[in-house]
Amino acid sequence: MKSVFLLLLSANMFFGNAIVYAQEMRHAATATRATDSLRLELNEVVKTPTRGLKKIIDIPSPAVRLNAENYRYDRKIGSDAILSAVPGLFVQSPYGDQDIRISGRGYGTMSNTGARGIIILLDDIPESDPDGQTRLDALDFNSIGRVEIAKGNESSLYANAPGGVANFISDLDFNRPSVVQFNQFGSFGLHQNGFKAALKSANCRLLTSYSYVNYDGYRQHNTGYRNILNMSFETTPTAHTRLSILCYFAGGATRLPGSLTKEEFSLDPWQADPLSVSLDEKRITAKGRVGVRYGATFGEKLNNGIEVTAYGIINFSEHAASDYRIINRYGFGLIARYVNKSMLGSRHNEFSVGADLLTQPARTEFYRNIHGSKGGEIEQVVSENIGNMGCYITENLEIIREKIFVLLTGRYDHVAYNQTEETLPARTGKKLFNTFSPRLALDYKLTPAMVFYTSFGWSIDTPAPNELESSDLAYLFNQQLGPQVSRNFEIGIKGDLFRSNKNFLRRVVYEATFFNIRINNQILPYELSGNTYYGNGGKTGRLGVELGATLEIIGGFNFGLTYTLSRFRFLEYTAGVMEIDTTGSLVQSGHDFAGNTEPGVPKNNLFLSLAWSHAINKHANLFLKATYQGISGIWVDNANSDKTNGWDLLNGLIGIDLKFGKFNIMASGGVNNIFNESYVGFINANSAEKRFYEPGAPRNYYLSLNLGYSF
Repeated sequence: MKSVFLLLLSANMFFGNAIVYAQEMRHAATATRATDSLRLELNEVVKTPTRGLKKIIDIPSPAVRLNAENYRYDRKIGSDAILSAVPGLFVQSPYGDQDIRISGRGYGTMSNTGARGIIILLDDIPESDPDGQTRLDALDFNSIGRVEIAKGNESSLYANAPGGVANFISDLDFNRPSVVQFNQFGSFGLHQNGFKAALKSANCRLLTSYSYVNYDGYRQHNTGYRNILNMSFETTPTAHTRLSILCYFAGGATRLPGSLTKEEFSLDPWQADPLSVSLDEKRITAKGRVGVRYGATFGEKLNNGIEVTAYGIINFSEHAASDYRIINRYGFGLIARYVNKSMLGSRHNEFSVGADLLTQPARTEFYRNIHGSKGGEIEQVVSENIGNMGCYITENLEIIREKIFVLLTGRYDHVAYNQTEETLPARTGKKLFNTFSPRLALDYKLTPAMVFYTSFGWSIDTPAPNELESSDLAYLFNQQLGPQVSRNFEIGIKGDLFRSNKNFLRRVVYEATFFNIRINNQILPYELSGNTYYGNGGKTGRLGVELGATLEIIGGFNFGLTYTLSRFRFLEYTAGVMEIDTTGSLVQSGHDFAGNTEPGVPKNNLFLSLAWSHAINKHANLFLKATYQGISGIWVDNANSDKTNGWDLLNGLIGIDLKFGKFNIMASGGVNNIFNESYVGFINANSAEKRFYEPGAPRNYYLSLNLGYSF
């Protein structure tokens, strides 16, 4: 494994991480359409990294765009299969398709469900809560047309986004109206069925889809199902205005098998935690969202633009664990942005200002958990409201014509947590955080197809509500806990080497990034009377390299490579147990963890892909792809008491696309984990009960069949 890393690093050190696949986009007339799923284009336009439309090659930070062509033939159940090829991201799935954890540059590894430290958007609207936590329940890759990923520190544009932003965008960029009925079947009781309809007129587009997924899981006590209904409507009342309505509803239930000790994992990795079984631990969810967006360009030269989005959310969940909780959450959000593009003398200048508002009240009822059923009497009721008001400003100035550009961004956030117990003991809690996150970036075009970039900035991350729990019973919230502050520096290069007169290695698209992060006042756990609480005090240094490239080899063959090197260490961290001595004073005993490696992130993460696309005739196109992922061992806790083995996964798929007039049939099949390797697929970091381990999926198969008709 090490020899593979050394060989690839020496041969590809100048390549990078722009896994950006070409597909025609209405907003980018210069983009070209890919003939296969491994073609890269730095000229594609994205919105997420700068909150404004820009070509990837013009953005002074690493950015990625994945088009639907990238995952057309794949097992489209969870985002792990889609995002694992993105350098800098580490994606873990504890149960196969639920609670997928996404971490970027080390942020989010302490979250045991969903994403944290990376903001998740669906059609530019936050799926993340105001505290930055996200559960990915509403993603249906049958209706998503592209994924835009801004990696690294994006806190100067999005709240609580030190690890980046991932934006999942509905497929409204279709060329012809169509109807598709899709089906997928696989190992461990997997079946997915649904439909997608794409309709258009002269100035209107409508996309609607419904998907039902059932999955028995490869572990005991792990059955689950989901229903997802999406609707996206867009109209252009005039040539310079656009109105969109964006809706979804998602609901389902999952039984949770829990994490295992090392001994349990070694004996039988497919078993469930006995306590999770006895409690019938599970989660039942129902959530929905309605958003309305209006955008317009105006001015004599149409160099001004505004965009306003208002949205409402509802979220109902029941969670059976040590207790039985019923959570009713709803919220309202508002997003507004103004942009002006003008000339300062002979230099291009783009200025924008925007604001975000999200308020999210909730009411939680606590009951006894009686073998997975709700007890008869309410034991506790807590009402809360989490709100975030933020505003940002961007200034992008051309310093030397078509050569050097400077981007200055800054964001101010006001985050408020309010909580009230309606039952005894009656307590209230309130925490306010005011933060400012600036960033300066430079973009230097060495040639029109090769760009050098660098940036420096700060990110300030507020605690999550579960981290605010107080050890002092007089308070609901920890009065001493504050935000953690990160200082972020990165430097990189990206480019597109194109030789139109060559057949072999006709195109190479690459990007390489080095980053250095220093975290102060890090939020870290400690124990008191057997319970886990959080405090500030740690300092961490994170160094990393993100590389990637795609090579158009010859005759429909394309090769992709991404590699991430992560060296994350505690610089200062004394942790242990807080105890009350004989005099009643609080004292700390423990160990100095300075020099230890942060848990939850592999040092080496390598992803390779090889694809071949071939037009058999005018009616049929054949596609084959093989992927390899190599992960080094991962520490499981801050004490570095144990480390998992590394793992190597090989996957393969074959697909065929048949077209007969207006009818289309797409069939594919694949095998994941071909060599049936046993590995730890999810780390429950810093578990007080030493339950760190959850197994990755064994060898599994899937078949897909899509039936389509274009009008």
